[in-house]
This record gives sequence, structure tokens and C-alpha cells, in this order.
Amino acid sequence: MANKRMFAMQIVDSDAFLDMPLSAQCLYFHLNMRADDDGFVGNPKRIQRLIGASTDDLKLLIAKSFVLTFDNGVIVIKHWRMHNTLSSSRYTETVYKDEKNSLLLKDNKSYSLTSGTPLNDAKYIEMSKRQVRRTIDEHQTNTDIDIGLDIDLDKEKEILKEKESETPILSMMLETGDAYEITESMRKDWQQLHPQVDVLKEMQAMKAWLYANPTKRKTRRGMKRFINGWLTRSTRENNNHAVEDVPEWYADTKQTEPSPELLERIRKIQKELGEEKNEVQD
Repeated sequence: MANKRMFAMQIVDSDAFLDMPLSAQCLYFHLNMRADDDGFVGNPKRIQRLIGASTDDLKLLIAKSFVLTFDNGVIVIKHWRMHNTLSSSRYTETVYKDEKNSLLLKDNKSYSLTSGTPLNDAKYIEMSKRQVRRTIDEHQTNTDIDIGLDIDLDKEKEILKEKESETPILSMMLETGDAYEITESMRKDWQQLHPQVDVLKEMQAMKAWLYANPTKRKTRRGMKRFINGWLTRSTRENNNHAVEDVPEWYADTKQTEPSPELLERIRKIQKELGEEKNEVQD
């Protein structure tokens, strides 16, 4: 499989492409870079999770026919042969031969499942003399390029560590039945905003509540507001519980739980005031 890919400007500069969110555009480029030499991708959901894109981004690419799908979960880049032409020395046929055989090619070189002519690999795999020379030159310089690969591997390790924080730790059900995934980085952000509650424990309670109350499930857009409201109420309940045993005047200030030292000072002041009151009465 080649390690270089090309993109046709007539596709990536179209209104249909540029109207998509940047996350969906980014996912499209990553799918293209990881596709085999016929444009097939066997693990699109893994790539989507790896780069932090949402399931909606993948669904949008499918809905706009930038990728075509098969029953086994494999996808193919619809405009692959508009983007790329590979030389015979680099081309490796896809392992998804049954899916490839079901494709047709339109006049504009885009894949189709319904109309067009059967695929002709001979026209797709071309190699000019200039491409031959370029292959030789690249082979001679590959040794120099390999020297810098260790640096790239270190960078990849750092990226993978960052992506670990984007791994979903739990999911909550939306009104559509889809999952709203909570990542570790999201949990940390909520924990910083609500330090007085165990955010993970509260989120598990939210998940159970949404499961038990299907008519009250939220939209994807409304989930952040729902989570923030839940955590705010939990924080308020904790604060109310914390001030139950402190003097009424302190509880009225709605401050957080006082320190033991402050409570001791309050008791001493109350005791002194009580003694002074008794002396006046005597």
C-alpha cells in the first residue's frame, strides 16, 4: 500500500464538502490516508475514535455520499479514483474483493453501487517514464528519510497518550437512542468545575436515570446543560448537608463547610458571651 495520497480540489473545494463541520472534513482526510490502494477502509469507526471525531461526523460523510458503506462495516471512498492514480509498482489490490466487484465506475471516475461501468484496473494503474525515475530517486533517498523516523515515532507515542484521555469511559442514552460518550478528559473538566462532588459517580447515576426515564432523555445538544445542572444540584445538596451542624448565622452565608479551627473559635466566643450575659444578670 502506498504511503502517499492525493486529493482532487474539485471535491475538497466543493460547497458540499466545505459546508461540513471541520471535524467531518478532518475525518474524511484521515480515512483517505488510511485507505488501501482501491480506497477501502476496514476500520472506519476505530479511525473516527482515534482522531476524536464523533459518530455524527461519520454519518454525515455517509449521508453526503463522500463514502459508500457495505453490510460488513467496510467503507470505500466514493471519489477515490478521482483523487489517486497509482503506479503498478506500488499498487496492491484490496482484500475486500467481493465489495470491489459490487462497485461500478461512473464517467467522472467516482464509485457507485447502482450505475456505471465495471471497474477497469488497467486504466487506473498507470506508470509513465517520469514515474519510474521518481520511484528510483525516492528509493535512493529513503535511507536518509528513515533517519528521522524515530523522531516521528516518539511524536506518535505522545499523540497516542493524548488520545487515551479521549477514550470513552461511559455513555449515556440520548432521546434518539444513540450513545452520548463521556471521555476521561471530559470527566476531568467537569471535576474541575465541580470539585465538591464525585463526578464519575454522579455520571453513573445520570446514566441510570436516563435509562429509567426514556421520555426525559436529552438531545445531543442539550446534554452539557443537563450534566451541568445535575452536578450543580449535587454540589448544592452537599453544601446544605455540610452546614447542618454549624450556627444558623453561618449557614445563612451559604459558605462551604467551615474548618474545625473556625468551629472551635465560634464555640469559645459563644461560651464567653454566655458567661458575660450571666454576670450582667447577677
